[in-house]
Amino acid sequence: MKVLLTGASGFVGSAVLRRLRAENLDIRLLLRTPSAALEADDVELCYGDLADPASLEAAVQGCQALFHVAADYRLWVPDPAAMMRANVDGTIALLEAALAAGVERIVYTSSVAVLGFYPDGRPSDEEAWASVDDMIGSYKRSKFLAEEAVRRIQRQHQASIVIVNPSTPVGPGDVKPTPTGRMVRDAALGRVPAYVDTGLNIVHVDDVAEGHWQAFQHGRPGERYILGGDNLSLASILTRIAGLTGRPSPRLRLPRKALYPIAWAAQGWVRARGRGTPIVTVDELRMAAHRMYFSSAKAEAELGYRHRPAEEALRDAVRWFLQAPPR
Repeated sequence: MKVLLTGASGFVGSAVLRRLRAENLDIRLLLRTPSAALEADDVELCYGDLADPASLEAAVQGCQALFHVAADYRLWVPDPAAMMRANVDGTIALLEAALAAGVERIVYTSSVAVLGFYPDGRPSDEEAWASVDDMIGSYKRSKFLAEEAVRRIQRQHQASIVIVNPSTPVGPGDVKPTPTGRMVRDAALGRVPAYVDTGLNIVHVDDVAEGHWQAFQHGRPGERYILGGDNLSLASILTRIAGLTGRPSPRLRLPRKALYPIAWAAQGWVRARGRGTPIVTVDELRMAAHRMYFSSAKAEAELGYRHRPAEEALRDAVRWFLQAPPR
């Protein structure tokens, strides 16, 4: 079976690639630019862009399966339209090209970012309703609209498309890093002196990759499955990282509202420079108003999904960041 994988140069995509390799599949990778790190005898490299439909049509030819993991994952962007083109328009073009080429099975990587929150505070599941107006920031809006488009395509074609919604993956290989990886790295290096009162669902990136394969094997077309781990407060996450590094845990809890002027200034500074990432963004503060807790019960029941303790995910991430070359 020939499988097309997008996003293999990214954090989650590279983990999915490791998992697919274990199945001895015929793997084709869609990349935007050449990557010496991904050149190997057991994969075929092809080049294209989610903004170039012709390149996508060529990439899917001869494939029976597609794992669409690629996405522009940034919590702040100077040009939201570019993110929409990649995450929404690119996803539509890729899936339409795949179905036209006869691809038989598709796993689409969405995000828990598209889910709503329950008024009683219990962890969100796949039925936690939300609208696009509830989405904070360009990334969440783009992933919400992309998942809606995937559902529409699945219904129109009665296609074998399964959606997975990873929570907050951490672990080795977060090269860029992702926004969460940046937080783990900075905490491991003692660069996080304070925190806000929020919470995250922490999952090992390799468990997310395993969940992708389980969804491919067992997922029901048109359904979505949360691939998550342990629900932890941010204070607890930072305390665990401190325990792994021997550094003191941050004790200063800051009110979110007090950080908004800093966020506005940081975004303005990055815009003026034309490069870089704000140390904190307005959207991050708005999102922190909710504890982002989720349940993977559906994936556990239907896919056989399991996750290791968050401590293992954080340990592997911290170890990798402390050994990685400085960036």
